Amino acid sequence: MYETEFIHYTTIALVVGVNSISVGIGEGMASATALESISRQPNARANIVRVAVLGMALIETAAIMGLLVSFILLLGTQPELKTWYSYLSEIGIAFAICLSGFVIGIVSAWPVQAACHAITRQPFFSQRILVFMIMTQALIQTPLIAALIVALFIKIQAIDALTISDSCRLIASGLSVGLGSIGPAIGLALFAKAAINGLGISRTTYNKLFSFTLISEAIIETPVIFSFVVAIILLFITPKPQTNDLLAGITFLAAGLCTG
Repeated sequence: MYETEFIHYTTIALVVGVNSISVGIGEGMASATALESISRQPNARANIVRVAVLGMALIETAAIMGLLVSFILLLGTQPELKTWYSYLSEIGIAFAICLSGFVIGIVSAWPVQAACHAITRQPFFSQRILVFMIMTQALIQTPLIAALIVALFIKIQAIDALTISDSCRLIASGLSVGLGSIGPAIGLALFAKAAINGLGISRTTYNKLFSFTLISEAIIETPVIFSFVVAIILLFITPKPQTNDLLAGITFLAAGLCTG
C-alpha cells in the first residue's frame, strides 16, 4: 500500500518539480540577458521588455505541462481500482514529461537571449525579431506535445496493467519519447539562437533566414517523430502469451532506451 502511494506521489512531485526547476533557470537566463541588453541600449527598453516577457511566457510551457499532468494524476482513477503494476507504470509518465520538460525549459531561453541581443543591434527591426523568436520558440515546445500525448495514453492504459511486462512496456514508451526529445530540443534551440543572432547582424537576411529556418527545424524535429512513433507502438503492442513477463519487460525497456 505504502509502496504504491510512494511511487504515485513521487511521480507527481517529479513532474511538477523537475519542470519548475528548468523553467526557473530558463526564465532567470532570459531576464538576466534582458537586463544586460537594456543597459547597452536603453532607448530600446520597451522592445526588449516585450520580447523578454513574451519569451518567458513561452518558457513557462514546460511548467504548465507539468502542472496539468500532475492534476490529471491527482484527480484521476480511484486508488482502489489500480494495481501495484498500475502505479509502477506511472514512472513512464515521469520519464516522458520530466526528460523533455527539463531540457526544453532551459533551452527555450536561448532564442530569447539571442532576440534581446539582436534588438540592441537592430532596435528598429524589433517586430520582425519578435516574430522570429516566437516562431522558433513554439517549434522548440513541440516535443512536449508528443510527451503529453504519450503520458495521457500511459495514464489511460496504466489501470489495466496486470504484469511486470505491462508496466515495463508503458515505462519504455515514456522513456522513448522523453529521451528522444532531448537532442532535437537542444538542436532546435541552437539553430534558433544562431538564426536570431544572424538577424541582429544583418536585417536584410530575414526572408532568406525565415525559409531556411522552417526547412532546417523540420529536419531537426524528425528524431522526435521517430521516438513518438516507437512510443505509440510500445503503447499498443501485446506480447505473446507464452513469453516470459520479465524477459518481455526487459525487451520493451531496451526498445524504448535504444530509440530514445
